[in-house]
Amino acid sequence: MSQRYDIIVIGGGHAGVEAAWAASRLAARTALVTMQYEAIGRMSCNPAIGGLGKGHMVREIDALGGLMGLATDRAGIQFRMLNRSKGPAVWAPRAQCDRKAYPKAVQTLLASATHLDVVEGLIETIVTQERSGEGAAKRVCGVLLKDGRRLHADVVILTTGTFLRALMHCGPQQSEGGRVGEPSAVGLSACLKALGFTLGRLKTGTPPRVHRDTVDFEQCEVQPGDDVPIPFSAMTDAITQPQVNCWITWTNARVHEPIRANLHRAPMYSGQIQSRGPRYCPSIEDKIVRFADKPRHQIFLEPEGTDDERIYCNGISTSLPQDVQDAFLREVPGLQHAKILQYGYAVEYDFVPTHQTRLSLETKLVSGLFLAGQINGTSGYEEAAGQGVIAGINAVRSLQPGTEPFTLGRDQAYLGVMIDDIITRPPPEPYRMFTSRAEYRLLLRSDNADERLTPIGRELGLVDDARWKRFSAKDRSLTTIRQLCRKNRFEGVEMETWLRRPDVKLAALAEVLARITPQTFCADAVRQVLVEAKYSGYVDRQAKQIERFRRLESLAIPLGTDYGVMTGLRHEARERLGQVAPATLGQASRISGISPADITTLWIYLTGRRATRTSA
Repeated sequence: MSQRYDIIVIGGGHAGVEAAWAASRLAARTALVTMQYEAIGRMSCNPAIGGLGKGHMVREIDALGGLMGLATDRAGIQFRMLNRSKGPAVWAPRAQCDRKAYPKAVQTLLASATHLDVVEGLIETIVTQERSGEGAAKRVCGVLLKDGRRLHADVVILTTGTFLRALMHCGPQQSEGGRVGEPSAVGLSACLKALGFTLGRLKTGTPPRVHRDTVDFEQCEVQPGDDVPIPFSAMTDAITQPQVNCWITWTNARVHEPIRANLHRAPMYSGQIQSRGPRYCPSIEDKIVRFADKPRHQIFLEPEGTDDERIYCNGISTSLPQDVQDAFLREVPGLQHAKILQYGYAVEYDFVPTHQTRLSLETKLVSGLFLAGQINGTSGYEEAAGQGVIAGINAVRSLQPGTEPFTLGRDQAYLGVMIDDIITRPPPEPYRMFTSRAEYRLLLRSDNADERLTPIGRELGLVDDARWKRFSAKDRSLTTIRQLCRKNRFEGVEMETWLRRPDVKLAALAEVLARITPQTFCADAVRQVLVEAKYSGYVDRQAKQIERFRRLESLAIPLGTDYGVMTGLRHEARERLGQVAPATLGQASRISGISPADITTLWIYLTGRRATRTSA
């Protein structure tokens, strides 16, 4: 039995569903291959979406026409805007989700896609054929499933999450699988090696879950959500489902004692695990060792649903043996009598180091093979989903002769920052997005993601009429409010100047606008104009920086450039440039180990080569 598709997406996690959603909405006949239909969109770790840097990316995914924001708004049970004490550039939306409702929301959205089939099965082999001419030596032509079925396609998007030759650890106990109760994808690792890819090994972890009824919340600090939840998606008018509280507690010296006493039994310290885990989400045993001077560490107790018995203990990810988890959890305030429903564990899995991948997320070795998500060395649902959108778009574009790959610049989106980071500077540990990674974060705010990216999504074909109509209405409001602020005065000064005062808040601007015109404006548009005014001086400065950056970034480096002939380059620079194969001079300047002198040499070579072609 065999079937023909344009694009096959392997994996139903956050990268896979966005890739399949994007490809199918761009009218490509798409197959999403997953081990279990009910596992599509499942949240392996904390059922939460967003956070610092991550929330910005979810808004960007939504602005392009993706589905993560829509699903979050349907399943969110606590919405909070983080970093409100700081400037609006780093305000970050976050939502705790119902772990059962979120995958159902994703599956419902996918069911509405008209060009998408979901295929249950385990992929054994990616089928390729030899090709002649420039570029990759092999070309994708389909996949072979373990049960013998064959699916044909010219493009395959691989989104394996933590399942690629995955091994779970809880103390000395080991079992195959990328998530509790789900098998490991073993055959694909062997297939990738056979195709010539170098594989690496990474690690992630998860904390214990405890029964809600056995937690003494009186000993914990209540952490409520926002009074008025702010949705992730521009298509959501309001959050109407019931909202819940989270709680905060802390570790202490008594908690740390059994952890220290049993470090030799922790896979990370016994030598059982030798791969790198996420630096910014360390296990509790790692925290105890790395931050030995800290007397306590914060734990967030987060419900996994409105009617779910499980409480997620965020902050104590661990792979210590079960008896040690029992011992240290009994010393945590509020958890002295907690019943553990699922013990914490670590997962080791294969990934493909990104020097083998282009900015389009297509691999260099095999034409038509795209990689997205944790297979590229990232961590987190949001990072995976963002790559899925870009991979889905470029998968479709690769089927259209003469169409260039779609990329976003570092000045356009956090999605552009992330992909440039992981491709140009392959991370040694799982990559996590933070606002600090974006040098133009004053312009890349969560409130203006639609203004930055929805016109691009419309041009690509991902933004439908309903979203475009809503965006256009907000855009008209923004234009009108900006014009009114330029033309009018208040309290003796121009409104643009008045808006910069620290004491001028949203309500004050709304009141003044109501005096000037009977026209009503959406709160989002009013809020965005206020933020723009507060940041105007800094924004102008960044705009000039971006212009200088674009001149550097726009100088293209031809595919197949031979760095060995550039005698002015250091040996290390030749190796690194040849390995990464940067598309532009700007990308080359961000490669680790490349000096300003190397960039000057490369610039002279490229401009001289261009001048030679022109004179000829």
